Amino acid sequence: QVQLVESGGGLVQTGASLRLSCAASGGSFVAMAGGWFRQAPGKEREFVSAITFNGDNTLYGDSVQGRFTISRDRARNTVYLQMNSLKPEDTAVYYCAASRYGATVTRDVEKYRFWGQGTQVTVSS
Repeated sequence: QVQLVESGGGLVQTGASLRLSCAASGGSFVAMAGGWFRQAPGKEREFVSAITFNGDNTLYGDSVQGRFTISRDRARNTVYLQMNSLKPEDTAVYYCAASRYGATVTRDVEKYRFWGQGTQVTVSS
């Protein structure tokens, strides 16, 4: 089993930046792909970004492309999401996830086996 714990969320103004962290423990997270999803009230869970086990490939949702950057530190078993130029529509609970398909980046929520509890990001206008 892999346990994932997100941190770094908060309340910021439009245009600000935040960096989310996802710390993993247990299991073989180093061999897994990492992903970020988000869910706003009343909306479905939305894919944000994904990264392969070795960091060689990344994928972004259309709404965050060019503003967000995913990365990972394998030594620290941590995946990061750097969020720049934040907008009010980025407001959501952000979830970290891990997929056993380590060499694949995917938007498919069903491919992710392990999930964190989420961290709130609120962007005020």
